[in-house]
Amino acid sequence: MVFAGKRPNNLGISNGKLAPCPNSPNCVSSQSTDASHKIAPLTFTSTPEEAIANLKEIIQSLPRTKIISESQDYLYAEFKSALLGFVDDVEFYLDRNANVIQVRSASRLGQSDLGVNRQRIETIRGKLN
Repeated sequence: MVFAGKRPNNLGISNGKLAPCPNSPNCVSSQSTDASHKIAPLTFTSTPEEAIANLKEIIQSLPRTKIISESQDYLYAEFKSALLGFVDDVEFYLDRNANVIQVRSASRLGQSDLGVNRQRIETIRGKLN
């Protein structure tokens, strides 16, 4: 874990919001307002409880992934890159008011992620629906 970095201390939900993305391009968030970081939230047709359970199964099926914390409406997982052990912090927030799952995926270190965070969320989106 040479390039793991330190776990951020700004994760979690605050007033119904996930942490904003930093200025660097290696983050996507469904709650972001700028185009470079914006990604659509995850949608589901099941009950919210089934959706979060399905999401957890999908996350656990992906390689080099560890769920760090979870609650009824929130999942936080670490995804590690295969080569150098870079860690991405990925959060999912079940927004019951909007009936979607808000997402945030951010690299801990570096600037560019070569689109990895966006691609990961799209992969999860494809498996969820």
